[in-house]
Amino acid sequence: MGSFLLKRSGVMLLTALCLTFIVFFLTNLEPNLEKLTKSEGNMRMSDTQVQSWLQKNGYRQPLIKRYGEWLGVAPGWTRTDPETGKVTGRCIRRAEDPANPPKYCGLMQGNWGFSLVFKEDIAPIIAEKLALTGKLMLCVMLVMVPTALIIGIIAGMREGSKTDRSLSAVSILTTSTPEYVSGVIFIVVFSSKLVGLRWFKGTATTAMENATFENFTLPVITLALYGIGYIARMTRASMAEVMNEQYIRTARLKGLSFGGVVLKHALRNALIAPFTVIILQIPWLLTGVVIVETLFNYKGFGWTLVAAVGNNDIELLLACSVVAVFVVLVTQLISDIGYVFLNPRIRIN
Repeated sequence: MGSFLLKRSGVMLLTALCLTFIVFFLTNLEPNLEKLTKSEGNMRMSDTQVQSWLQKNGYRQPLIKRYGEWLGVAPGWTRTDPETGKVTGRCIRRAEDPANPPKYCGLMQGNWGFSLVFKEDIAPIIAEKLALTGKLMLCVMLVMVPTALIIGIIAGMREGSKTDRSLSAVSILTTSTPEYVSGVIFIVVFSSKLVGLRWFKGTATTAMENATFENFTLPVITLALYGIGYIARMTRASMAEVMNEQYIRTARLKGLSFGGVVLKHALRNALIAPFTVIILQIPWLLTGVVIVETLFNYKGFGWTLVAAVGNNDIELLLACSVVAVFVVLVTQLISDIGYVFLNPRIRIN
């Protein structure tokens, strides 16, 4: 297990570096830098003024060096004004004491940058928005996982029956409906004056401070609906496969009740594959909230990511990408470890 974790950690680190570098490269393309310059200065800046601003602020260095500065493994750039002799630099303008700036001032030193949209440091913004999205994701998981497992287990126990076909049809329907479609339908049917069923009168914006049944149900159901169908189908397939195994037939021939066979023998083995799928729903939810939070104006991580993209807030966008990459890689590691522990054949091998 130790060598497995070491190998997986090395692969995770390499993957994180590659993905963050790709995002860094894309966000620092010339059109984005030009938009950044004009948003920092004014929209009427000439091309010469744009190039001069980029040069003065360290954006004309080699891309690899700037990536190293952003990570905090390369020294921050410095520049001495030839006319005034004033020294400026990445770490100088971000230091608490400009007279004694640190040599390194990147992500590894806890410096996530400054947001152009929110006009404050990025680290507390990310912490606040992740807490809001975490609350939404927790509620979604509490609704999604038990419901999906119950549907999948019941359908798998009665493979080929009317119950199986009905539940499978519902699962396929929910999985094939994207969030931006189901979300709009829920808003029109249950929250607007158009249809008249105003069951949920609150808005998701108020749920940021005080989540209630009225203002938090629609975004939770919108996110959970797709995952319920996906997990239910995986659970149903796994349960149906286990129910056809020889040891299940042997247990039935010994006179064990159907419920006892399911609970003591089939269920444990059938949940090995769905466990991996359930864990991997976490990074999917982190990307799924981009649509749902924007649709319901719930200002969490997804809403922040959209705001960063729409306003060309490069450093905030990079910080969001780091969080997303970290969540994806960690959940994959947890999924692999859990699968090894749940499946004795893999653990023995």
